[in-house]
This record gives sequence, structure tokens and C-alpha cells, in this order.
Amino acid sequence: MDYFIENTLTSYSAVIVMALVFLCLGRAIIGPSAPDRVVAINIIGTKTVVIIALISFYYSYHYYLDIAMVYALMAFIATIGVAKYMEKGALE
Repeated sequence: MDYFIENTLTSYSAVIVMALVFLCLGRAIIGPSAPDRVVAINIIGTKTVVIIALISFYYSYHYYLDIAMVYALMAFIATIGVAKYMEKGALE
């Protein structure tokens, strides 16, 4: 593919994913229960990792992928912590 087309598709993809982040934020705010909110926040973390990866591809900064992986790990640990807190009422 042409370099211009690849960058255009990448930037449009990043904009679409950012729009989906705002939809998930709305779900996190209006979610009827706590598990719905936790899942919405987890999805926002996952979409953030995708946006960082798209930026890495767009600018050819490969070290951004390392940042995305660290962010994914932190989001996963936070989700596990919140799920454990919701289940047991404490982080023991």
C-alpha cells in the first residue's frame, strides 16, 4: 500500500477508537451496576493500548509499543484488584 494511504487509515482508525472510548465512558458513568462500570473502565484501558499502538505505527516509534504493554499490564492489575475488592470487600 501507499505510505499516504497507510497513514490515513491509521489516523482514521485512531479517531474511531477515540470515539469508542467516549462511548465506553458514557457506559461507565450510566452503568446500572458496579460490574458494568468495571468492564467499561477495562475496555477504556484496552482501547488506550490500541491508540498507543496506532500512534506507534503512525510515527514509527517502536518504543511506544513497550509503553503500551506496560499500560496494558497496569490496567489488567487494576481490574483484578477492583474485581477482588468487589468480591471480598478487601484486598487481602
